[in-house]
Amino acid sequence: MYKAEKSVQMTFEDFNQSCGMKLNVRDEWIVVANNIDWAAVEEKYMAFFPSKRGRPAVSARMALGALIIQHKAKLSDRNLVKEVARNPYYQYFIGLESYQTKCPFGHGVLPELRKRFGMDFINKINEVVVKSAKPTPEHVDEKEEKPSANGNLGTMILDATCSPSNIRFPQDFSLLNEAREKLDGMIDKLHSMVEEPRRPRTYRKVLRKAYLAMAKAKRRPAKKMRSLVRVMLCAVKRNMDFVDAYLAKGLFLVDKRDVCNLDAIRKLYIQQKEMFDEKKHRVADRIVSITQPFVRPIVRGKAKTPVEFGAKYDVSVDENGHARLEKASFDAYNECTVLKDVVERYRERTGHYPKRVLVDQVYRTKENRTYCEERGIEMSGRKPGRPPEDGKKRRKAEQEERRNDVDRIEVERFFSRDKRCFGAGLITTKLSDTTLGSIALAVLVANLFGAGLSFFVFYFVDAPDGQTSFDLVEVQDDAA
Repeated sequence: MYKAEKSVQMTFEDFNQSCGMKLNVRDEWIVVANNIDWAAVEEKYMAFFPSKRGRPAVSARMALGALIIQHKAKLSDRNLVKEVARNPYYQYFIGLESYQTKCPFGHGVLPELRKRFGMDFINKINEVVVKSAKPTPEHVDEKEEKPSANGNLGTMILDATCSPSNIRFPQDFSLLNEAREKLDGMIDKLHSMVEEPRRPRTYRKVLRKAYLAMAKAKRRPAKKMRSLVRVMLCAVKRNMDFVDAYLAKGLFLVDKRDVCNLDAIRKLYIQQKEMFDEKKHRVADRIVSITQPFVRPIVRGKAKTPVEFGAKYDVSVDENGHARLEKASFDAYNECTVLKDVVERYRERTGHYPKRVLVDQVYRTKENRTYCEERGIEMSGRKPGRPPEDGKKRRKAEQEERRNDVDRIEVERFFSRDKRCFGAGLITTKLSDTTLGSIALAVLVANLFGAGLSFFVFYFVDAPDGQTSFDLVEVQDDAA
């Protein structure tokens, strides 16, 4: 059940505080709260509650505002509740009418809100925010660009990155030991349901000692590592047989997490056994985390982290400096296949194709170049073939290439802010849907708190008759 809130938005003068204090209108939370179309957010949010019965749900502004605060301030669930209770700006942002010393929601509600706010819903909210937002100051001059002869106008920048999940670095012997320990816990739970006096022997102490000896060793010779992996494979197989024997007697695992972990362990054992027997280190859909089996290794080729473990996604930045999440997946897909869909979605939004498409070398395939040439779109990068023999034409082409490379840095700047400031640098959620939702929410928060926030300030004017009046002006503050 959901009860719609009043449509009249409260102003910062109406927000009551103790001791007659007033909020600072220049604060970024006041600015962002006044720039969001909460009525449009609530209209989309009500689709989650078709029933008219039951307890009323948390309001749309409170639910989305709490998640935005959490991403912006990088708070845990419990710390978010504490900070909302002591910060009047946070309380204004989530829609409270006056300051109160208690948070209106508990930390147990936040996991359910993250499940409700999936990637698709956040992308819809991001589109609402982008449509009502103004271009950032560094992109105002782009609006004066003249369209090309075929009517194309604007610039679209596209690039891909990866947001790593909060998992331990996967090593074969470590994953197998974790699987063995989880199977030991399942055996204990299943054995407590029967009247058998003796528990199956699993050698947990011996195996734990062998694992710690290798984990603490400064050097790990290949022979010793392979020997330990063989022992762990035998231990996991033996424990799985014990669990299957209990399940064959009609017993069942009560905890849903144990059921999911057992399925992941079965797949992990098959993969590790295949790699051990064939003496290889690669396998399709390799599991790198038992609790998050959907996470895949993404080869990035970076100097700092050649391989990252998380979700890969594409982000486009338009001529106004606004970002959109175009695609997100845990599989290591080839990002060059995304360009056509992104360009077509740009045409659906604006009614015309972009004049320039700024991408890196991965997107500049022959198929994508042909696609852009047929539509009169200029793709960044050096064109195939020999450079022009005419010196003026060659210098002009080099200048255009340099300009496109400089403009393309905008998407790298966005990734830097998105990961350093807005929570995309390390995803701490545990489910696949909430992980993708967190990435989409980080893009939304980056759009809301980007540079060049515009807001209104009241200033007082002394009239000739001795009375004081006020006027309203718009101010740009890049430091906000």
